[in-house]
Amino acid sequence: MTSRLPLDGIRVADFTWVGAGPFLTKPLADHGADVIKIESRTRTDPIRGMAPFRDGRPGTDRSGYFANRNTSKRSVCLDLKDPRGKALALELIARSDVVADNFTPGTMDRLGLGYEDARAVRPDVIYLEMPMQGNAGPHRDFRGYGLTIAAAGGLLGLTGNPGRPPVGTGTNYPDHVPNPLHAAVAVLAALRRRRRTGEGQYIELAQLESTVNTVGTALLAAAAGHTTGPMGNDDPAAAPHGVYPCAGEDRWCAVAVTGDDQWAALGRVLGAPEWASRPEFATADGRRRARRVLDGLVASATAPRQADDLAERLTAAGVPAAAVSDARQVLADPQLNARGHWAVLDHPEMGPSVYDNLPYRLSATPGELRGPAPLLGADTRDVCVDLLGLDPDTYERLAREGAVG
Repeated sequence: MTSRLPLDGIRVADFTWVGAGPFLTKPLADHGADVIKIESRTRTDPIRGMAPFRDGRPGTDRSGYFANRNTSKRSVCLDLKDPRGKALALELIARSDVVADNFTPGTMDRLGLGYEDARAVRPDVIYLEMPMQGNAGPHRDFRGYGLTIAAAGGLLGLTGNPGRPPVGTGTNYPDHVPNPLHAAVAVLAALRRRRRTGEGQYIELAQLESTVNTVGTALLAAAAGHTTGPMGNDDPAAAPHGVYPCAGEDRWCAVAVTGDDQWAALGRVLGAPEWASRPEFATADGRRRARRVLDGLVASATAPRQADDLAERLTAAGVPAAAVSDARQVLADPQLNARGHWAVLDHPEMGPSVYDNLPYRLSATPGELRGPAPLLGADTRDVCVDLLGLDPDTYERLAREGAVG
């Protein structure tokens, strides 16, 4: 019989931190892998100190950002610069199927925990690293985070309005989508190959190269001789296409018109059926040329209307539209709630807290948020004593001396 959790029996020694790395190991944990996050009390994961904090009170175990990236995991604290801490880390690697890190190239090697060190204690290990620009070349030692990678990879250069500075994507997109999920697929492929061949794998995922996949269309257009750059809310296949003001403070409705029928329907819903007969708007090309005029007309007509009602009327008429929601409205969204998109987990420090649930459902082996993010070092004793076989008295001595904790 198939296990309910597809990665039951797989263990991951998770040395990752910040965004992309923990978001790689999270879906593995949510689908049954025993993901053990190796942390430090003297240099904690930076996102443990990043807002938003529960009830607005900062704390190592109160970050919603950290909590969201680390469900279903365990946390151990080891001093990797102490030979005893490093020895325990190698013991953990020897009992793990996967090792993952997203440090600057060479960091794990200098700690004595690199791929060759890992393979010496676990010959069939799957070892994944996520350097910003790879482990070789003149840019090997460049450091950066999601925002840096988005800029270097061209993603930021496609955001915002022409002639103005880039506005970005609203979040560090490389940390949240392409890099962790490309890495997760690579790990799953390596596990599948090991099941067939018995062989481990070394995986290098250069985050800049991974991110460039998100701008493939722009690269193809540029290669074909077309000018590429930021377009604001414009879309080459739609007009009008944008976010338009509605009644109330900071209320908006997104609208996209891709054909003549939708254009006529938009005019009817907005009480301006005469728009359809205006010669300058008679064709899609004409509407695209007159984008700015159209934007002004549509904005004037939407301004007195309620966003939710307008979106409902437009979609009923066949026009793609949606009210723009803030965080509170997203939490109350009937579609997301009907799909079970939100889950409440009882965190030992923050209490019952809302998490976004798994965005995909496997029919035979569905995953689940098996538990909230761990407190810093909460599982150190259990892992050291129960898994690694450390004598309890020895553990207590190492804890007092700071090698573990």
